[in-house]
Amino acid sequence: MTIQENISLKQYNTFGIDAKARYFCEITSLEELREALELEGYPEKFILSGGSNMLITKDISALVLYIHIKGIFVEQEDENHVVLKVMAGENWHEMVLWTLDHNYGGLENLSLIPGFTGTAPIQNIGAYGVELKDCFVSCQAMDVETLELKTFTKKDCQFGYRDSFFKNEGKGKYIITSVNFRLTKKDHQLNTSYGAIETEMEQQKVLYPTIKDVSNAVVAIRKSKLPDPKELGNSGSFFKNPVLTKNEFELFIKDNPEAHYYKVSDQEYKVPAGWLIEQSGFKGKRFGDAGVHKNQALVLVNYGNASGKEIIELAQTIQKKVWDKFQIEIIPEVNIIK
Repeated sequence: MTIQENISLKQYNTFGIDAKARYFCEITSLEELREALELEGYPEKFILSGGSNMLITKDISALVLYIHIKGIFVEQEDENHVVLKVMAGENWHEMVLWTLDHNYGGLENLSLIPGFTGTAPIQNIGAYGVELKDCFVSCQAMDVETLELKTFTKKDCQFGYRDSFFKNEGKGKYIITSVNFRLTKKDHQLNTSYGAIETEMEQQKVLYPTIKDVSNAVVAIRKSKLPDPKELGNSGSFFKNPVLTKNEFELFIKDNPEAHYYKVSDQEYKVPAGWLIEQSGFKGKRFGDAGVHKNQALVLVNYGNASGKEIIELAQTIQKKVWDKFQIEIIPEVNIIK
Protein backbone atom coordinates (compact mmCIF):
# COMPACT_ATOMS: atom_id res chain seq x y z
CA MET A 1 0.00 0.00 0.00
CA THR A 2 1.53 3.27 -1.19
CA ILE A 3 0.41 6.75 -0.15
CA GLN A 4 0.95 9.47 -2.76
CA GLU A 5 0.70 13.22 -2.31
CA ASN A 6 -0.94 16.01 -4.32
CA ILE A 7 -2.58 13.71 -6.88
CA SER A 8 -4.98 15.05 -9.53
CA LEU A 9 -8.38 13.36 -9.39
CA LYS A 10 -9.27 14.28 -12.97
CA GLN A 11 -9.02 10.66 -14.19
CA TYR A 12 -10.84 9.35 -11.11
CA ASN A 13 -14.15 11.22 -11.59
CA THR A 14 -16.31 11.02 -14.70
CA PHE A 15 -16.99 14.77 -14.67
CA GLY A 16 -13.27 15.23 -15.29
CA ILE A 17 -12.92 17.85 -12.55
CA ASP A 18 -9.23 18.61 -12.00
CA ALA A 19 -9.32 18.74 -8.21
CA LYS A 20 -6.37 17.49 -6.16
CA ALA A 21 -6.13 14.99 -3.34
CA ARG A 22 -3.68 15.96 -0.60
CA TYR A 23 -3.03 12.24 -0.03
CA PHE A 24 -4.07 9.30 -2.22
CA CYS A 25 -3.98 5.54 -1.74
CA GLU A 26 -5.25 2.73 -4.00
CA ILE A 27 -6.95 -0.06 -2.03
CA THR A 28 -6.87 -3.53 -3.64
CA SER A 29 -7.81 -5.84 -0.73
CA LEU A 30 -9.80 -5.93 2.49
CA GLU A 31 -6.55 -6.09 4.42
CA GLU A 32 -5.32 -2.87 2.80
CA LEU A 33 -8.65 -1.21 3.53
CA ARG A 34 -8.40 -2.08 7.23
CA GLU A 35 -4.77 -0.94 7.31
CA ALA A 36 -5.65 2.38 5.64
CA LEU A 37 -8.58 3.07 7.98
CA GLU A 38 -6.29 2.49 10.97
CA LEU A 39 -3.69 4.96 9.73
CA GLU A 40 -3.14 7.90 12.02
CA GLY A 41 -1.70 11.30 11.24
CA TYR A 42 -4.14 12.22 8.43
CA PRO A 43 -6.90 14.84 8.79
CA GLU A 44 -9.62 12.42 7.63
CA LYS A 45 -10.36 9.64 5.13
CA PHE A 46 -12.31 10.19 1.91
CA ILE A 47 -13.73 7.14 0.11
CA LEU A 48 -13.56 7.16 -3.69
CA SER A 49 -14.89 4.47 -6.01
CA GLY A 50 -15.64 4.83 -9.73
CA GLY A 51 -16.26 8.57 -9.38
CA SER A 52 -19.36 8.29 -11.57
CA ASN A 53 -21.99 9.84 -9.35
CA MET A 54 -20.12 12.70 -7.76
CA LEU A 55 -19.23 16.32 -8.37
CA ILE A 56 -16.05 17.55 -6.69
CA THR A 57 -16.21 21.28 -6.02
CA LYS A 58 -12.82 21.77 -4.35
CA ASP A 59 -9.49 20.10 -3.59
CA ILE A 60 -9.73 17.28 -1.06
CA SER A 61 -7.44 17.73 1.94
CA ALA A 62 -8.12 14.21 3.25
CA LEU A 63 -6.45 10.87 2.54
CA VAL A 64 -8.40 9.60 -0.48
CA LEU A 65 -8.93 5.83 -0.40
CA TYR A 66 -9.55 4.61 -3.95
CA ILE A 67 -11.51 1.35 -3.59
CA HIS A 68 -10.23 -0.97 -6.32
CA ILE A 69 -10.87 -4.44 -4.85
CA LYS A 70 -11.69 -6.82 -7.72
CA GLY A 71 -13.14 -10.30 -8.23
CA ILE A 72 -16.31 -12.14 -9.31
CA PHE A 73 -17.24 -15.38 -7.57
CA VAL A 74 -20.10 -17.90 -7.77
CA GLU A 75 -21.49 -18.18 -4.23
CA GLN A 76 -24.49 -20.43 -4.89
CA GLU A 77 -25.91 -22.18 -7.92
CA ASP A 78 -28.80 -24.47 -8.85
CA GLU A 79 -30.50 -25.45 -12.09
CA ASN A 80 -32.27 -22.13 -12.52
CA HIS A 81 -30.31 -19.46 -10.66
CA VAL A 82 -26.87 -18.35 -9.65
CA VAL A 83 -25.77 -16.04 -6.84
CA LEU A 84 -22.69 -14.00 -7.70
CA LYS A 85 -20.43 -12.16 -5.28
CA VAL A 86 -18.93 -9.14 -7.01
CA MET A 87 -16.19 -7.14 -5.31
CA ALA A 88 -16.62 -3.39 -4.98
CA GLY A 89 -13.86 -2.36 -7.40
CA GLU A 90 -15.29 -4.18 -10.42
CA ASN A 91 -16.30 -1.86 -13.25
CA TRP A 92 -20.10 -2.07 -13.40
CA HIS A 93 -20.55 -2.36 -17.18
CA GLU A 94 -17.70 -4.82 -17.57
CA MET A 95 -19.31 -6.91 -14.83
CA VAL A 96 -22.67 -6.82 -16.64
CA LEU A 97 -20.97 -7.98 -19.85
CA TRP A 98 -19.35 -10.83 -17.87
CA THR A 99 -22.78 -11.99 -16.70
CA LEU A 100 -24.10 -11.90 -20.26
CA ASP A 101 -21.13 -13.92 -21.52
CA HIS A 102 -22.12 -16.58 -18.95
CA ASN A 103 -25.82 -16.33 -19.91
CA TYR A 104 -26.82 -14.98 -16.50
CA GLY A 105 -29.90 -12.77 -16.79
CA GLY A 106 -31.17 -9.85 -14.75
CA LEU A 107 -28.72 -6.99 -15.20
CA GLU A 108 -28.96 -6.49 -18.98
CA ASN A 109 -31.15 -3.35 -18.71
CA LEU A 110 -28.47 -1.77 -16.53
CA SER A 111 -25.80 -1.97 -19.23
CA LEU A 112 -23.38 0.91 -19.83
CA ILE A 113 -24.00 2.60 -16.49
CA PRO A 114 -20.65 4.10 -15.46
CA GLY A 115 -18.95 3.47 -12.15
CA PHE A 116 -17.95 0.59 -9.91
CA THR A 117 -20.14 -2.13 -8.43
CA GLY A 118 -19.54 -1.10 -4.82
CA THR A 119 -21.36 2.20 -5.19
CA ALA A 120 -24.35 0.77 -7.09
CA PRO A 121 -26.38 -0.11 -3.96
CA ILE A 122 -25.85 3.34 -2.47
CA GLN A 123 -27.75 4.88 -5.35
CA ASN A 124 -29.98 1.86 -6.08
CA ILE A 125 -29.02 2.48 -9.70
CA GLY A 126 -31.73 1.95 -12.28
CA ALA A 127 -32.50 2.24 -15.98
CA TYR A 128 -35.10 1.11 -18.51
CA GLY A 129 -37.56 -0.33 -16.03
CA VAL A 130 -35.05 -2.17 -13.83
CA GLU A 131 -33.36 -1.24 -10.55
CA LEU A 132 -30.42 -2.82 -8.79
CA LYS A 133 -32.70 -4.01 -5.96
CA ASP A 134 -34.52 -6.33 -8.39
CA CYS A 135 -31.52 -8.72 -8.47
CA PHE A 136 -29.94 -7.75 -5.16
CA VAL A 137 -29.44 -10.37 -2.45
CA SER A 138 -27.09 -8.68 0.01
CA CYS A 139 -23.90 -6.69 0.32
CA GLN A 140 -20.98 -6.68 2.69
CA ALA A 141 -19.68 -3.44 4.10
CA MET A 142 -16.87 -2.52 6.46
CA ASP A 143 -17.69 -0.50 9.54
CA VAL A 144 -15.22 2.40 9.45
CA GLU A 145 -15.03 2.50 13.25
CA THR A 146 -14.81 -1.20 14.22
CA LEU A 147 -13.29 -2.38 10.89
CA GLU A 148 -15.66 -5.36 11.01
CA LEU A 149 -17.55 -6.65 7.97
CA LYS A 150 -21.33 -6.56 8.20
CA THR A 151 -23.83 -8.19 5.85
CA PHE A 152 -26.78 -6.04 4.74
CA THR A 153 -29.90 -7.73 3.37
CA LYS A 154 -32.23 -6.10 0.87
CA LYS A 155 -34.47 -5.06 3.77
CA ASP A 156 -31.50 -3.61 5.65
CA CYS A 157 -30.58 -1.46 2.66
CA GLN A 158 -33.95 0.34 2.67
CA PHE A 159 -33.89 0.84 -1.09
CA GLY A 160 -35.92 3.66 -2.58
CA TYR A 161 -35.86 5.66 -5.79
CA ARG A 162 -32.13 6.40 -6.18
CA ASP A 163 -31.89 6.03 -2.46
CA SER A 164 -30.76 3.62 0.26
CA PHE A 165 -29.67 3.30 3.89
CA PHE A 166 -26.13 4.16 2.75
CA LYS A 167 -27.22 7.65 1.61
CA ASN A 168 -28.98 8.34 4.89
CA GLU A 169 -28.39 6.78 8.33
CA GLY A 170 -25.41 4.78 7.07
CA LYS A 171 -23.69 7.62 5.22
CA GLY A 172 -20.02 7.79 6.12
CA LYS A 173 -20.29 4.84 8.51
CA TYR A 174 -19.75 1.94 6.11
CA ILE A 175 -17.71 1.12 3.01
CA ILE A 176 -19.34 -1.45 0.71
CA THR A 177 -16.78 -4.14 -0.16
CA SER A 178 -18.87 -6.62 -2.19
CA VAL A 179 -22.38 -7.13 -3.58
CA ASN A 180 -24.33 -10.38 -4.11
CA PHE A 181 -26.76 -10.73 -7.02
CA ARG A 182 -29.27 -13.50 -7.80
CA LEU A 183 -29.46 -14.00 -11.56
CA THR A 184 -31.32 -16.39 -13.84
CA LYS A 185 -29.58 -19.17 -15.79
CA LYS A 186 -32.54 -19.95 -18.07
CA ASP A 187 -36.12 -18.80 -18.74
CA HIS A 188 -34.90 -15.21 -18.50
CA GLN A 189 -37.62 -12.64 -17.87
CA LEU A 190 -36.90 -9.94 -20.43
CA ASN A 191 -37.99 -6.39 -19.64
CA THR A 192 -38.34 -4.64 -23.00
CA SER A 193 -41.41 -2.46 -22.53
CA TYR A 194 -39.64 0.58 -21.09
CA GLY A 195 -38.38 3.41 -23.27
CA ALA A 196 -37.24 2.63 -26.78
CA ILE A 197 -35.89 -0.91 -26.25
CA GLU A 198 -38.47 -2.63 -28.46
CA THR A 199 -38.10 0.02 -31.17
CA GLU A 200 -34.32 -0.33 -31.12
CA MET A 201 -34.52 -4.13 -31.44
CA GLU A 202 -36.94 -3.78 -34.35
CA GLN A 203 -34.41 -1.52 -36.07
CA GLN A 204 -31.74 -4.16 -35.40
CA LYS A 205 -34.13 -6.78 -36.87
CA VAL A 206 -34.15 -8.85 -33.68
CA LEU A 207 -37.15 -11.20 -33.76
CA TYR A 208 -36.41 -13.49 -30.80
CA PRO A 209 -34.48 -11.35 -28.31
CA THR A 210 -31.96 -12.71 -25.84
CA ILE A 211 -30.56 -10.98 -22.76
CA LYS A 212 -27.59 -9.98 -24.91
CA ASP A 213 -29.94 -8.40 -27.47
CA VAL A 214 -31.60 -6.37 -24.71
CA SER A 215 -28.18 -5.21 -23.52
CA ASN A 216 -27.15 -4.27 -27.06
CA ALA A 217 -30.34 -2.24 -27.46
CA VAL A 218 -29.80 -0.43 -24.15
CA VAL A 219 -26.18 0.32 -25.07
CA ALA A 220 -27.23 1.70 -28.46
CA ILE A 221 -29.91 3.90 -26.89
CA ARG A 222 -27.61 5.20 -24.16
CA LYS A 223 -24.86 5.97 -26.66
CA SER A 224 -27.32 7.91 -28.84
CA LYS A 225 -28.54 10.01 -25.91
CA LEU A 226 -25.71 10.21 -23.40
CA PRO A 227 -22.13 11.45 -23.86
CA ASP A 228 -19.20 9.15 -23.19
CA PRO A 229 -17.48 10.48 -20.02
CA LYS A 230 -14.12 9.67 -21.63
CA GLU A 231 -14.92 12.19 -24.37
CA LEU A 232 -17.11 14.71 -22.55
CA GLY A 233 -17.07 14.94 -18.76
CA ASN A 234 -20.41 14.14 -17.12
CA SER A 235 -22.02 12.10 -14.39
CA GLY A 236 -25.04 10.82 -16.29
CA SER A 237 -28.39 12.01 -14.97
CA PHE A 238 -27.66 14.99 -12.75
CA PHE A 239 -31.16 15.34 -11.27
CA LYS A 240 -33.74 12.89 -9.96
CA ASN A 241 -37.07 12.74 -11.75
CA PRO A 242 -39.52 14.47 -9.38
CA VAL A 243 -42.46 12.46 -8.04
CA LEU A 244 -45.69 14.44 -7.62
CA THR A 245 -48.70 13.65 -5.50
CA LYS A 246 -52.00 13.18 -7.31
CA ASN A 247 -53.14 16.70 -6.41
CA GLU A 248 -49.82 18.25 -7.47
CA PHE A 249 -49.89 16.31 -10.71
CA GLU A 250 -53.46 17.33 -11.58
CA LEU A 251 -52.56 21.00 -11.16
CA PHE A 252 -49.38 20.52 -13.20
CA ILE A 253 -50.96 18.61 -16.10
CA LYS A 254 -53.85 21.08 -16.30
CA ASP A 255 -51.34 23.85 -17.10
CA ASN A 256 -49.04 21.56 -19.13
CA PRO A 257 -51.24 19.02 -21.00
CA GLU A 258 -48.38 18.16 -23.37
CA ALA A 259 -46.04 17.15 -20.55
CA HIS A 260 -44.43 13.73 -20.38
CA TYR A 261 -45.12 11.69 -17.24
CA TYR A 262 -45.20 8.19 -15.78
CA LYS A 263 -47.85 6.93 -13.37
CA VAL A 264 -46.12 5.39 -10.36
CA SER A 265 -49.34 4.58 -8.46
CA ASP A 266 -52.85 5.92 -8.02
CA GLN A 267 -51.38 8.62 -5.79
CA GLU A 268 -47.99 9.36 -7.40
CA TYR A 269 -46.79 10.52 -10.81
CA LYS A 270 -43.21 10.86 -12.02
CA VAL A 271 -42.35 13.74 -14.34
CA PRO A 272 -39.07 13.57 -16.32
CA ALA A 273 -36.65 16.18 -15.02
CA GLY A 274 -35.09 16.28 -18.48
CA TRP A 275 -38.41 17.44 -19.97
CA LEU A 276 -38.76 20.16 -17.34
CA ILE A 277 -35.20 21.37 -17.99
CA GLU A 278 -35.67 21.31 -21.76
CA GLN A 279 -38.93 23.27 -21.49
CA SER A 280 -37.08 25.79 -19.34
CA GLY A 281 -34.74 26.50 -22.26
CA PHE A 282 -31.49 24.87 -21.13
CA LYS A 283 -31.06 21.93 -23.51
CA GLY A 284 -27.81 22.29 -25.46
CA LYS A 285 -26.90 25.57 -23.75
CA ARG A 286 -23.28 26.23 -22.82
CA PHE A 287 -22.01 28.54 -20.08
CA GLY A 288 -18.24 28.72 -20.45
CA ASP A 289 -17.01 25.15 -20.12
CA ALA A 290 -20.11 24.04 -18.20
CA GLY A 291 -23.23 23.12 -20.11
CA VAL A 292 -26.34 21.03 -20.69
CA HIS A 293 -26.02 18.18 -23.17
CA LYS A 294 -27.54 18.71 -26.61
CA ASN A 295 -29.28 15.32 -26.70
CA GLN A 296 -30.35 14.91 -23.08
CA ALA A 297 -31.17 17.90 -20.90
CA LEU A 298 -30.86 15.80 -17.75
CA VAL A 299 -27.10 15.57 -18.28
CA LEU A 300 -24.79 18.42 -17.26
CA VAL A 301 -21.39 18.34 -18.97
CA ASN A 302 -17.84 19.61 -18.61
CA TYR A 303 -16.52 20.75 -21.97
CA GLY A 304 -12.96 20.60 -20.72
CA ASN A 305 -11.95 22.93 -17.95
CA ALA A 306 -15.09 23.62 -15.96
CA SER A 307 -14.68 23.66 -12.20
CA GLY A 308 -17.02 21.84 -9.88
CA LYS A 309 -18.17 25.21 -8.61
CA GLU A 310 -19.20 26.26 -12.14
CA ILE A 311 -21.15 23.03 -12.63
CA ILE A 312 -23.04 23.44 -9.36
CA GLU A 313 -23.80 27.10 -10.12
CA LEU A 314 -25.33 25.99 -13.43
CA ALA A 315 -27.34 23.31 -11.61
CA GLN A 316 -28.69 25.89 -9.16
CA THR A 317 -29.65 28.22 -12.02
CA ILE A 318 -31.57 25.36 -13.65
CA GLN A 319 -33.31 24.47 -10.38
CA LYS A 320 -34.50 28.06 -9.91
CA LYS A 321 -35.79 28.36 -13.48
CA VAL A 322 -37.68 25.06 -13.27
CA TRP A 323 -39.23 26.10 -9.97
CA ASP A 324 -40.23 29.52 -11.31
CA LYS A 325 -41.82 27.97 -14.41
CA PHE A 326 -43.46 24.84 -12.98
CA GLN A 327 -43.32 25.14 -9.16
CA ILE A 328 -41.58 21.77 -9.13
CA GLU A 329 -38.37 21.18 -7.19
CA ILE A 330 -35.74 19.08 -8.93
CA ILE A 331 -33.12 17.55 -6.65
CA PRO A 332 -29.58 16.51 -7.65
CA GLU A 333 -29.03 12.78 -7.96
CA VAL A 334 -25.29 13.38 -8.00
CA ASN A 335 -23.35 13.42 -4.72
CA ILE A 336 -21.91 16.92 -4.42
CA ILE A 337 -18.57 17.09 -2.58
CA LYS A 338 -18.34 20.52 -0.94
